[in-house]
Amino acid sequence: MGIKSKDLISLSDLSVEEMKEIFINAKSMKEIIHREIKKVPTLRGKAIINLFYENSTRTRSSFELAGKYMGADVINISAGTSSVAKGESLRDTAKTIERMGADVVIMRHPASGAHHILAKAINARVINAGDGTHEHPTQALLDMFTMLGHLGTLSGKKIAIIGDVLHSRVARSNILGLNAFGADVWVCAPPTLLPAQVEKLGVKVTWDMKKALEGADVVMVLRIQLERQKKGLFPSTREYAKLYGLNQEKLKLAQDNALVMHPGPMNRGIEITAEVAESSQSVIEEQVTNGVAIRMALLYAMGGGKFNVTA
Repeated sequence: MGIKSKDLISLSDLSVEEMKEIFINAKSMKEIIHREIKKVPTLRGKAIINLFYENSTRTRSSFELAGKYMGADVINISAGTSSVAKGESLRDTAKTIERMGADVVIMRHPASGAHHILAKAINARVINAGDGTHEHPTQALLDMFTMLGHLGTLSGKKIAIIGDVLHSRVARSNILGLNAFGADVWVCAPPTLLPAQVEKLGVKVTWDMKKALEGADVVMVLRIQLERQKKGLFPSTREYAKLYGLNQEKLKLAQDNALVMHPGPMNRGIEITAEVAESSQSVIEEQVTNGVAIRMALLYAMGGGKFNVTA
């Protein structure tokens, strides 16, 4: 069947069947990661560009490894060390990339919606690696892939998303994907860290962490984005940790085998304790491995698979 959309800007660009196909392929890709020689020629001759206007460790590295494991030529471009620092516009950067012969461009940008400008300007396929506070679709794919590996299904499962939902592109993409698979999604945060009318996204909303955790199959903790907390949205990190930080005592409210997830990087001692992050219920390290596998599967679908592409 394949992926019909030219670009992956929002998780809504993928149907449930397309996501399932990515998950199936990711299982095979995960086997490659654990081989002694991590190389397959699937994307040989393809050019992939990582264009990052914001700092990143996990996402950029996993996309880079995913491309290289599959034989593609991968180039990393950081805004601070490119012509962007000299004032070059996104459109001009896009045209330069187009002339270089890129097949896939993976971009992270601080402005929500920037990927639409890029996608319209070039023929190469565009993957959103995070745009402002809008979306981070590949993070949601790897999160759901991780959940399915342990739960078998997402239908009817209670997923509690706790933390800075207001600034979280991870939360938005996960909500879209989890709702599509029939999960019971709860979001929990101080009212100042919840988007206006967030319930319209199809989630249950609470300020009470105990209600969110009660009977949860998955507890997804979001990073407190300290770099965005200049407006005094909560009194102190100490008070936040007391009310909304996940510790072992609070985790007991969830199912006995509930999964603990975090998109990283973690602020240990604020949104999650080190004890919980390193517990047997934590799948945080597995998320990192699954991130490479999912991005390999996606790059295959968008760069190496013989799929029906419509502009």
